[in-house]
Amino acid sequence: MGRRERELDPDEGPVQHLAHELRRLREKAGSPSYRELARRAGYSAPTLSEAAAGRRLPSLQVTLAYARACGADQAEWETRWRAVSAGAEQEAAATADDTAPAPYRGLTRYGADDRDLFFGRDPEIERLLRLTAEHRFAALVGASGSGKSSLLRAGLVPALREGDGITGLRPAAVRICTPGPDPVRDRRALLAPVEGVEGDTVVLVDQFEELFTLCQEPARRREFIEMLLTARAADSRLRVLIAVRADFFGHCADHQGLAEAVNDAHLLVSGMSVERLREAIVRPAGAAGLLVERAVTERILAEVADEPGGLPLMSHTLLELWRRRKGKRLTLAAYETIGGVRGAVAHTAEEVFERLEPAEAASARATLLRLISPGEGGPDTRRPVPRAELQATGAAALVLERLVAARLVTADGDSVELAHEALITAWPRLRQWVEDERERLRLHRRLTEAAKVWEGLDRDAGALYRGTLLRAARAEFMTDSGTPAPELNAVEAAFLAASVAEDERALREAARSARRVEVLMTLLVVVVMSALTSWVVWFFTREHP
Repeated sequence: MGRRERELDPDEGPVQHLAHELRRLREKAGSPSYRELARRAGYSAPTLSEAAAGRRLPSLQVTLAYARACGADQAEWETRWRAVSAGAEQEAAATADDTAPAPYRGLTRYGADDRDLFFGRDPEIERLLRLTAEHRFAALVGASGSGKSSLLRAGLVPALREGDGITGLRPAAVRICTPGPDPVRDRRALLAPVEGVEGDTVVLVDQFEELFTLCQEPARRREFIEMLLTARAADSRLRVLIAVRADFFGHCADHQGLAEAVNDAHLLVSGMSVERLREAIVRPAGAAGLLVERAVTERILAEVADEPGGLPLMSHTLLELWRRRKGKRLTLAAYETIGGVRGAVAHTAEEVFERLEPAEAASARATLLRLISPGEGGPDTRRPVPRAELQATGAAALVLERLVAARLVTADGDSVELAHEALITAWPRLRQWVEDERERLRLHRRLTEAAKVWEGLDRDAGALYRGTLLRAARAEFMTDSGTPAPELNAVEAAFLAASVAEDERALREAARSARRVEVLMTLLVVVVMSALTSWVVWFFTREHP
């Protein structure tokens, strides 16, 4: 049985009570050694032993593995674990100072008042200052979740207002806006220079992609762009910096003047290095008199480094940890209680989904499932998808934008993908969708690729589905009325319809050929019988005149 476990008081708290119940479960299973439990559970013996130690709440996955190894019902133990997790949160909250301001902003962008909490972006702030000082019109470009909005609001705005000491630029005013549905009507006053004050007025247009997603009138869109471009005039007292998502960068080419201005001056913002991410984790806590346990920092870095959309996910996780802080510490126990980045993300995802109308929820479901490649003998993974494949227009485009805004999905260049692979397994709703649709998803992935090949071959009939593949696709993706299922995009629908039409044409041709053969055989029989009859008549007539 190994070394004796330390004494444990189950009344000390919810975590200790869970550990006590785990020990009792092991006893009921015959007190197997932790080495044996490790063999059954797929976790190391020290990890399982620590789960029953009562020092911190084990993760849900470890708890369920422990229960499974002891032959217990996992659904029951998941319920127990969640109850204990809630109790641990309440206990942690009771020890925290609820009046203290949070040092992290979660999924919300950082603002100008958050400069003292905004760390890790000094090089980009300096580059933006130089760009704004040297050019009257410039662009900041980056993928969703790369921190553009926070960089503008918590980095550049305070530096401009206070005097940067680098370029000598001292604006008369600094204004920040987003385009909105009617950028001309709502933003005209913001583009008027401040009168009677020395210095230029700097206008920062955040989320410039709204000009293409929210403004539905091309004429108003063009008028707003022309208003911004007046900043380039020699006698202008305006300076304009737009922040645009990378996947909308190509839209700027639709307007020649805008394309020229952006080509002349732009900054591409990338993800942060591990060291600068570390700074963004520990320094806000330090400014608030808090300490992040080193193990927490390392675990977060391991989960979000090099991840698209990693910054808001990291900030969201840190905010949840702060809410569960133990005195002045952001602890590993709290991190495991919320399930790390995975648990924090799942909570946010469910919150966003529940706010959608039924039609929007159906669109979100179809979009999210397209972004997943179901594993075949391996884990399910996220699947980067060309934006054209989604064909998100109208209401579907707005739903996609909501998913991007919530940082559940990232859009970078021509590619759209899940913000974090953790969503697939950590968000119960999405995990269940994948389980329910696994075989259908596999068929859909194959259909998508086959349709791309067909399209690339100029819709050559030789690339169409036939036989078993066609029967399977037709059963899954053709409605009773004979039309393609709504989740197929235009190319996939055309491919399947063409495959069905070609198959039916081939069947008709085969039927016609069969009928022709049947007619020929009938004629042959008639001719043979006629010839035979004539021969018999001739024969008997010759012998018996």
